[in-house]
Amino acid sequence: MKRCNWLDVSKPDYVEYHDKEWGVPVHDDKVFFEFLILESAQAGLSWYTILKRREGYRNAFANFDPVVVSTFDSDKVEELMQDASIIRNRAKIEAAINNAKLFLQIQSEHGSFDSFIWSYVDNNPLDNRVKGDFPVATTELSDRLAKDLKKLGFKFLGSTTLYAFLQATGLVNDHDLDCICRTRRG
Repeated sequence: MKRCNWLDVSKPDYVEYHDKEWGVPVHDDKVFFEFLILESAQAGLSWYTILKRREGYRNAFANFDPVVVSTFDSDKVEELMQDASIIRNRAKIEAAINNAKLFLQIQSEHGSFDSFIWSYVDNNPLDNRVKGDFPVATTELSDRLAKDLKKLGFKFLGSTTLYAFLQATGLVNDHDLDCICRTRRG
């Protein structure tokens, strides 16, 4: 079975993530919030580093509940700085708390984060990979989304990070043309 070339098939947990999650269209706000935290934590690191710590993030960030995370205070930040199950980067931890508050604001203004984010692709996943190799880190869409979120006050969510978020949550389909998951749509 052929899978995306970037996937290290010697890592069963990575294969499972690729086959069952990556690129599957998401419509659950809690999952969107999870990926915003995880993708922003990844900045400067490999996705596999974060994937191995996913359970630690789940525990540290209240099962990815934005309402709870939005209430984290400086004592909680200090506690998280001691938590070896996550990346102990103060700026990333503080960004997650900041972003939780803004995530809730978007939910309030748009009815859901799902409605907000899917409006960027007219409620249809984009099929960006129309040719073989596709070593793209950003697109016009991720640039626009990064600019819009920055204007709202989001942190650690630049264009590259947001493009990875769009790929992971299925707003864009970037599976290799011959990947077994290419035509899957959730």
